[in-house]
Amino acid sequence: MVARLEVPRQAKRGEVVEVRIAIQHPMETGFRFDLMGKAIPKNVINSLVVRYNGNEIFRAELGSGVAANPYLQFFTVAEASGEIEVSWVDDAGNRGAERTAISVTD
Repeated sequence: MVARLEVPRQAKRGEVVEVRIAIQHPMETGFRFDLMGKAIPKNVINSLVVRYNGNEIFRAELGSGVAANPYLQFFTVAEASGEIEVSWVDDAGNRGAERTAISVTD
């Protein structure tokens, strides 16, 4: 799965920064049928975790009510330079992750 994780490249210590995540995933609900009339199995991202320098800062439990290619955004406080990483797992057990760096100045 492909994802885009966007955070400011630079921020001042204590500044509130926006984190945006977009993941390419079909988010199949289990209610659709293919052309042969067979049910398409449910497969949604069910767990998403964001860590800032290894510390969890955001967690979401997603479900079938979330559209394909889910987009999430939230805010956090820039504390130190380092890495922000998002990881997720879907119903099929597929895992994905994306990371980016942030530089924090005084």
